Amino acid sequence: MKKKTISIITIIMLLILLIPIQTRYKDGGSVRYRAILYDIMRYHQLDEESETGYKDGWTIKFLGFSVYDDFN
Repeated sequence: MKKKTISIITIIMLLILLIPIQTRYKDGGSVRYRAILYDIMRYHQLDEESETGYKDGWTIKFLGFSVYDDFN
């Protein structure tokens, strides 16, 4: 019985750490997914100087450290 409750508590803690909260920005369509362990930002900003009219890119952070960043 005790092992079962510990495993249930562990699963609940992992879900809390991994389930993201989605935030949409009004800058052309950027979306941010934030959880306790990670942060993913998909940029899609309006940019008049660009050929396509948008400035696109990704930023991925894990535990607060930047893992991937192609938005400049």
